[in-house]
Amino acid sequence: MLSLRRSEERGHADHGWLDAHHTFSFADYHDPDWMGFGPLRVLNQDRVAPGQGFAPHDHHDMEIVTWVLEGTLQHRDSMGHGSLIRAGEVQFMSAGTGVTHSEMNPSPDTPVHLLQMWVRPARRATSPRYGQRAIPAAARRGRLALAVSPDGRDGSLPIGRDASLFVGLFDGDESARHALAPRRLGWLHVARGEITANGEPLGPGDGLGLTHEAQLEVSAGRDAEVVFWDLPDA
Repeated sequence: MLSLRRSEERGHADHGWLDAHHTFSFADYHDPDWMGFGPLRVLNQDRVAPGQGFAPHDHHDMEIVTWVLEGTLQHRDSMGHGSLIRAGEVQFMSAGTGVTHSEMNPSPDTPVHLLQMWVRPARRATSPRYGQRAIPAAARRGRLALAVSPDGRDGSLPIGRDASLFVGLFDGDESARHALAPRRLGWLHVARGEITANGEPLGPGDGLGLTHEAQLEVSAGRDAEVVFWDLPDA
């Protein structure tokens, strides 16, 4: 079964310094029909103005993944990490028993465009963890490159859930397939451009959920950047 979520149907909040779109219910946006997809609880597409950002705030018992599409995001947290996350880099933070962090756009003139995704953990009250890595465009071109996984295979960042995140770039005749095991879910989000997924034409901000489908197939991209979650049905 396919579940289509069009960009214009998402929640939207414009705070001036932050332009945010919410695929699932988040903050003041609430839709009982879109509370998440399997353990994927949040998928926000944010644009943060130069010199602005999220002041220190707390998280706990959530696996938080950030993928930067354009610009640079500055991260600081109560674990002692301070880093710059640039376009083409993925950051993972397991909040566990509790983490305070801030996320700022350090540039005086360039917005930062990012996806932030939250996955419910398999176990609560674990020790907080942090990770970050770059995935070059060449590694994502015409394929779904593994960014996050439960076991950290192939250099991916290990997450506290049986869930894997893939990132890809597609244009022209480039295509890719990803097999889904029985009773698995998949969520595809188009960050930019256009692509066809399992026969559905998708544009910027569109999402497609796969429930007990045998595979995801993407093709006919037009300057498309996508992320895809392989998720448990639980």
